[in-house]
Amino acid sequence: MDQQFKEGYRMHRVLSNLNRLDVDRLDEADRERVETARDLLEEVSFLMWPGDGAGADAHADS
Repeated sequence: MDQQFKEGYRMHRVLSNLNRLDVDRLDEADRERVETARDLLEEVSFLMWPGDGAGADAHADS
């Protein structure tokens, strides 16, 4: 398996798991950490799949 694909898959899984968290049950500090982590992963995802961004969106939304 291609190394870039493996890294992208791992980021996708982490982002998916973060999106599944019930942030309403977290305290404010943890909510901010989750939001920061989501933002950073989405930014990195856009950098890994350059172009029109369609690839990054497909990976982040799944």
